[in-house]
Amino acid sequence: MSVRKRYAVAASGQWTDEEDNVRLPAGEVHAWEQGMNQTVCGLSLSRSRLGRFPHVTWTDVIPESGGAADRVRRLCPRCASVAGRRGSDARPRWRRTNPRP
Repeated sequence: MSVRKRYAVAASGQWTDEEDNVRLPAGEVHAWEQGMNQTVCGLSLSRSRLGRFPHVTWTDVIPESGGAADRVRRLCPRCASVAGRRGSDARPRWRRTNPRP
């Protein structure tokens, strides 16, 4: 049984929602595990100057979700492959239908 991890977000920019007065990610977005000093794809948070958004989950920044994705310009493809990308352009999971004997 696999345990699905919950990834937070690290981003190259930020903006503040005037209605809720909450800081949200903008620009290029990466998946990040809380307690780690690097993104899922291996970028150092401090050297890459990425801001941490522990209150925003990875699924909220996917453009199809409509959550906190208003100003997200790009999802890191390496992080998306690890953290999972849901949406219309997501690849279906590969399955072997007829295994060799």
